[in-house]
This record gives sequence, C-alpha cells and structure tokens, in this order.
Amino acid sequence: MYYSIRDQLSGTKTTNSIVDVLYFCTVTMTTVGYGDLVPQSSLAKLLICAFIFWGMALVGLVLTRGANYLAEKQELLLVRALQMRKKLIRPGDIMKDIMETSKVQQNCIVAVVALLLLMICGTVFLMLVEKLEAVNAFYCVCVTIMSLGYGDYGFSTEAGRIFAILWILTTTICLGLFFLHLAELSTKRRQNAVVRWVITWRATIVDLEAAATNIDGGVE
Repeated sequence: MYYSIRDQLSGTKTTNSIVDVLYFCTVTMTTVGYGDLVPQSSLAKLLICAFIFWGMALVGLVLTRGANYLAEKQELLLVRALQMRKKLIRPGDIMKDIMETSKVQQNCIVAVVALLLLMICGTVFLMLVEKLEAVNAFYCVCVTIMSLGYGDYGFSTEAGRIFAILWILTTTICLGLFFLHLAELSTKRRQNAVVRWVITWRATIVDLEAAATNIDGGVE
C-alpha cells in the first residue's frame, strides 16, 4: 500500500524505495515515528490514519491475550489449591506450580539480558554506520525502544534502515515479553500467597455463620 504512494512521502529518502517503505511501516506500526518520512498528500494521510487504527487494534488484541493468559493461570492455580484441599490432587502437584515462579524469574532475566544486548548492538551500529556520537547513539536507542521518536536522530542510510526494520521489531517484541514476564512474576507471587492461604485456612463457627443464607441465621 505504501509502496504505491511512495512518491507522496516526503523527507529523508535513500536510493532504495522498498527499504524506505518497509522502514516507514516499521516506525509507524511500532509507534516510534521519527518524523524523517511523513505523508504529504491527502490520500497518503488517509491511508496512514486507517493503518494506525488497525495497528492499535492489533496491539489491543495482543494485550487482551496477555491479560487472559495471566488470568487463566491464576484461575488454574486457585482451582488446583481448592482441589488439593478436597484431596483430589497430590500436594506435590500444587507445589510444582509454586516452584514455577523460579522459571518465570529466569524468563524475566533472559528478556532483560536480550534487551540489553539489543541496546548495545543498536548503539554500536548507530555509532559505526550512522556516525553518531556515543551519547547520541545511546539516546536514540532508548528513545526508539520506548517508542518516543522525537525525530532529532534516526536511521538515514540504506544500511541503517535495513538494520532498523529488524532491530526495531525485535526490540519491541523483546520489551513486550519483558513486561509480560514481569507482570507474570508479580501475579505468580500473588498466586502463591493465595494458594498458601487456601491450603492453611480452616473454617470456624464465625465463618459458617457468615455463610448462612437462611433468615434465622442458623447453620444446617
């Protein structure tokens, strides 16, 4: 779609139109928006408006799936805890779920390490190819990862934009996975606390009276 209106985009272009278009799609879809390529015609602006809303709908779908994933894990762990109280499953099964917290921690650490490596690669690439100073290169990397894209620095060469197409998508996915694992870790710890409470809780007369539904307050 954008390749068909490539002449209606203004800004810093390379000699390779395909690279420019893929680069423009990437920085738009990831909400970075450096501002080095912008639409000029009414048609291009309308197409971008449609593209943005579809992109946000896709992001919303991914976030919804992530939230459902966390909710399903919490429900599963709680059901397992209740089943264990009724002797339907072995205590080792629920403890196995509790021990998965360490696995979530490892996933979170892996995501952090991968993100740091991508930041280092991006900084070095900007210094070597785009000829930016170290501070400016690191600044551009941080701005890009957080989807700010002020527009003062970016990828202007053909090689730089080819790298940016893959690098921006990878860092966006890696950052999303990091936040997912971080939320999962927090949820997992809350789940473990709930499981321990369910396992150790013992009903009292007060609890039974509070659960009574008949009018006279008696407990059958």
